[in-house]
Amino acid sequence: MSIQTQMQAQVLSDYADGTFTLTQVDRPLAGAGQVLVKIAASGVNPIDFMIRKGQAPYAMPELPAILGTDLAGVVEAVGEGVTGFKVGDAVYGLTGGVRGLQGSMAEYAAVDADLLAPKPSNLSMREAAAIPLVFLTAWEGLIDRAGLQSGQSVLVQGGAGGVGHMAVQIAVAHGAKVFATASSQKRAIVEFYGATAIDYRSSTVEQYVKQHTGGAGFDLVYDTVGGQTLDDSLVAARAYGHVLSCFAFGTHNLAPSSLRCVTVSGIFVLLPMLSGEGRAHHGEILRHATRLAEAGRLVPLLDEQRFSLADAHAAHTLQESGKMVGKVVIDVV
Repeated sequence: MSIQTQMQAQVLSDYADGTFTLTQVDRPLAGAGQVLVKIAASGVNPIDFMIRKGQAPYAMPELPAILGTDLAGVVEAVGEGVTGFKVGDAVYGLTGGVRGLQGSMAEYAAVDADLLAPKPSNLSMREAAAIPLVFLTAWEGLIDRAGLQSGQSVLVQGGAGGVGHMAVQIAVAHGAKVFATASSQKRAIVEFYGATAIDYRSSTVEQYVKQHTGGAGFDLVYDTVGGQTLDDSLVAARAYGHVLSCFAFGTHNLAPSSLRCVTVSGIFVLLPMLSGEGRAHHGEILRHATRLAEAGRLVPLLDEQRFSLADAHAAHTLQESGKMVGKVVIDVV
């Protein structure tokens, strides 16, 4: 019986051009501590098109490279020292597409086993591939940094977005009283996930803080938008509250929060992949996601449009346009 040594992958060769080429490349082997995954689906995130366009110098790999951060698939082989997975296991994770780590827009990837978790048994591969980056980002903010407690009031800025709809569900599952900003067109999404919707276009931050907290402010505010929304978040938190942001890439005046002793935390979910530190914790967090999903308390929102591996560039274009409703996912097989 012949052993397959090649695979198909979308390869980026030039940041200036930013175009993928579907190419036959060598299939990787599982090294020590790694798992070879036959990829079924690849989740698309904003960082993916930013890397493709050369806009993320902190994460961009040397070219040629295979991009794609999230994956779901089946274990094909395990490397030396791996005990937590076996051939045939369905898995998912935030595993590559940055620096020297091969991404998920390929038929196979050899990935650090610490970054993986068992796929939720009640979700499809597409649904599972939509979870890792956004769930990890939401969990690291609400649980790891802010220590979310039952009964706290939580405001999620951008509650219908990728990180936002995960943050809403995590907060609801932990017994918080959850509010989320969204456009009127996406009001039903945040309400479906258990949050009180706030139309940010029809009310100011001062107005909705007064309406929903009597002017005291929210215990925790998770900003997933950045810019002016982060400035608003600094105002929306109560005294001694906590503001979290996964989009703090601008310049901001911290006086509104500092004068009320508000804690401000930045969330950068790629750090374990880039630094090598904390990777096992990502696997642990995704096990929490699996338990929540299997209990019916975590439901990913997917855009209805379907893309094959050959259509990867179109998937990136949709993600960049901001016109998707839910996560964009590429079907690899």
